Amino acid sequence: MPDSRWLFALLLLVLAVASGAAFAQSTADAEALAAKASGLNDKELRKLPAKKVFGGQKGPTTSLKARAIGSYAMGCMAGGKALEVDGPAWQVMRLSRNRNWGHPELISLVERLAAEAKNKDGWNGLLVGDLAQPRGGPMLSGHASHQIGLDVDIWLTPMPERTLTRKEREEIKGKLVVKDRKRIDPDVWTEAHARLLKRAASYPEVARIFVHPPIKAEMCKWAKGKGEWLAKIRPYFGHNWHFHIRIKCPADSPNCKNQPEARPKDGTGCGDELAHWLGEKPWPKPPKQEAAPKKPAKPAPPLTLSALPAECRAIVTAE
Repeated sequence: MPDSRWLFALLLLVLAVASGAAFAQSTADAEALAAKASGLNDKELRKLPAKKVFGGQKGPTTSLKARAIGSYAMGCMAGGKALEVDGPAWQVMRLSRNRNWGHPELISLVERLAAEAKNKDGWNGLLVGDLAQPRGGPMLSGHASHQIGLDVDIWLTPMPERTLTRKEREEIKGKLVVKDRKRIDPDVWTEAHARLLKRAASYPEVARIFVHPPIKAEMCKWAKGKGEWLAKIRPYFGHNWHFHIRIKCPADSPNCKNQPEARPKDGTGCGDELAHWLGEKPWPKPPKQEAAPKKPAKPAPPLTLSALPAECRAIVTAE
C-alpha cells in the first residue's frame, strides 16, 4: 500500500492547487464584472456586489483628483497612487493582490517612514503589506477596512539586504513578535521595533496604529508610560506579526469620515484600557458543545454598491 505520509502530501498539493484555481477564477469573475459595470446605468450599478466590482478593478481613476470617499470600512478612492514595488528602503509584499494603492498622502507617509526608520532608527527597511485596491472599496478577501486609501499594513519583520523575488514575496511569512496574547517574545522583539512604532505614531497625520496587546504593553514599558504618541497605539486582535497604520482624512477629501480621535482616559492607553485587552473579556470564548448540530445559518446577501457612498458608483465607471 502507498505510504500514508505520501498520500497526505498529495492531498495537500491537490487542495493547494484547487484553492489557487478557485481564487484565480474569483479574480477573473470580478474583473469581468468590473468591465461590465461601465456600461450599466445607476439603477443597475446599485445592485452589483461591491467586493467583486472593486476587487476586479485593475487600475486607478485617471480623470479624477485624489480623494478618500466615505469611511475606512465603507467607501472608495479616486485618484489612487501606487507605491513603487521596490524603493530605497522598502519592498512591497503579496504583489498578486494588487493592493499597493493609496491616497497620495498615504504613499508619501510610507516612503518617509521607510527612509527615516532606516536612517535614524536602526531599521533596515520596510516590508509593506496591503494598502488598498486601485480604486479602494471592499476587497475580495481579507480586510474590512483599507477601503479609502488611508490604511497600510507594515510587517514587523525587517527588510532583508537583498531584493526578494516575486515568489518569495508571495510565500514568506511575517515573524511573530509575541508568544501569545499576553506576552512579547524577547527573542524576537528589539528596541528597533519600538523606535519604528514610536516614529510612525509621532507623525501628526497618523490617527491610529493597531498592534497586538502585548506589543502595546511593551511600548508602554519602553516609553515609561510617557508620550502623547502612545495614545495612538491601539491594542487589537491579530496584529502580532505586523502593525496597521491609519491616517486622518486629507484636506482634499471633504466626504471622508474620520474616526473619533483616540483619547484614552489616562492619556496614553497604558492603564485600564491595556489591562482590559490583557484580560479575558475582549477575546472570543470557545463555542459550547451542542447536543445536536444546528442547521447552518443562511449566509447574508452580498454587500452591494448601494451600501457605499453614491460617489463610489461614479468611481467604478470613471476613466
